Order: sequence, then structure tokens, then C-alpha cells
Amino acid sequence: MFSYVDPSVAERLIAEGKLRTVDFDGQLVPREDDKAYLSVLGPVPMPRKFKDNDTLKEIKLNWYCFVRRTELSHVVETGLKVGSSDSEEFRRLVTSSMCVNSVLAFPGFDNVDSPLVRVHSCCLTGDVFGSLRCDCRPQLEKAFDQISGSDGGAIVYMSGHEGRGIGLWAKAATYLLQDEGQNTYQANRSLGLPDDSRDFTDAAVILKFLLRGKSIKLISNNPEKKRQLEMSGQNVASVVPVMAGKNLHNTKYLSSKKEKGHLISDRYLDTE
Repeated sequence: MFSYVDPSVAERLIAEGKLRTVDFDGQLVPREDDKAYLSVLGPVPMPRKFKDNDTLKEIKLNWYCFVRRTELSHVVETGLKVGSSDSEEFRRLVTSSMCVNSVLAFPGFDNVDSPLVRVHSCCLTGDVFGSLRCDCRPQLEKAFDQISGSDGGAIVYMSGHEGRGIGLWAKAATYLLQDEGQNTYQANRSLGLPDDSRDFTDAAVILKFLLRGKSIKLISNNPEKKRQLEMSGQNVASVVPVMAGKNLHNTKYLSSKKEKGHLISDRYLDTE
């Protein structure tokens, strides 16, 4: 049984300030409020080791999970309907369909005037498998290094953005099409899918909530992230391009992204 389906557990977490509901402006509201937009769970202490020169140092990070209130309400309502009947498998199925995103906040994140923030789209093949077909994992690792060496920052991890929003199954199909000669965007179109269907609205809302109106320094090569964040009310003071992960297997992929407007320099693409 998932704890947030149990009303008594939810009430305890709310009383402890560990389960909160915010509106689109990032302001706290009652969970049944008509303006409720995100449910936020945390912070959860998350110790992690980072390399500091030649030694490893441990830093305590704070992990937050956030999900759109409409998705969570659906799961809660389903859980209450099935009650204690033999529907545990169905309950798991419903919950697994929720798009739960994360923030990993470093010390100083909410104290520094304009923290470094990486809004990172989920990439199983890169982030977990270490695939050389993209630059996702090196960008994420470099962002971790940049933030750990700064006065404060955070990683916002968007779990529903696999394959620029098309999902893992379709992403695998596009890889096969790319192996036939198509670029990353052509492959999407061959499947009748958009070039990029990612929505960064929820990332903006959680940042507005956690930072209370402060601006961010965005670690990204993608101008669309900055545009969407600002359209949703999160001010971006500056953009910090991140050049990491180029290799023989992803040069065409990176060139295609540059043609789409990503902040990737010719000099970087031309380096061995």
C-alpha cells in the first residue's frame, strides 16, 4: 500500500510539513484548493560523496519529489475506491503511471541570491546505461561538479522527458531510424512525433516554490528551457552553457541540436 494513499499517513506528513501543496505561483495552498497545482514531498536527506581535488567529501543534499496534483488525486481516489480489497496490483499499476519529478538541492540552494540550476530531462540510456549516443550523462555529471563547487544550487530531474518527451519505446525506434541515416529530429517525424514535446512548466513552479521568487543561473545549452521557465514565471538571470560528452558516436546528434538553436559552439564540435 502506497503511504500517500492512506489518509492518516498523508495527514501526518502534512502536519510535519513534509507533504505540501502549492499553486501555479509556487504559493502554499490547502490540498483541496481549486488552485492546487503541485504536491511536494520532502525534503528527504540525501547524503552523497563528491570529489574535492583528490579526496571525496560527503555532502548532505535535500531531495524533493513533486507531482501534479491532478495526477496524485487520481491515484488517491483510486486507492480509496479499491480500499482493502485484492487490488494491490491495480493500485501499483495506477501509481506507476504518475509522472513524479525530483529536485536535488545542494547546501545553500535557498540562501544564495541566484543559484546554479540544471533542469535535466530523464535519459535512461545516457544517465544510467552510459550510452555514447547522446551527451546527457556527461552534462549531468558536469552540472553536479559545477553546483557542488558553487555557493548553492540544484538539479531538477524531469522523469517524464525521456526521448525529448516521446517515451522510451519510441526513443528506441528512433535510434534504429538514426542508424539508417536519419538525424534525431527526422527520426521523430518519421514516427509522426514532434521534434520536442517536453514541458518545463512544473520545473518552473517547483523552483518558484523553493526559491520564493529568486532568479536562477540555468545550466543548459537549450534556449527553449529558458523561454519556458520564464513564460511560467521563473526568472533566469543567466544561462551557463555546458560543453561535455562529445564523442565519435554523437557528433551528428550534437550538430543537429546546434542547427535547432542549441548553444553549441563550432569550436567545440570541431575538437577531437
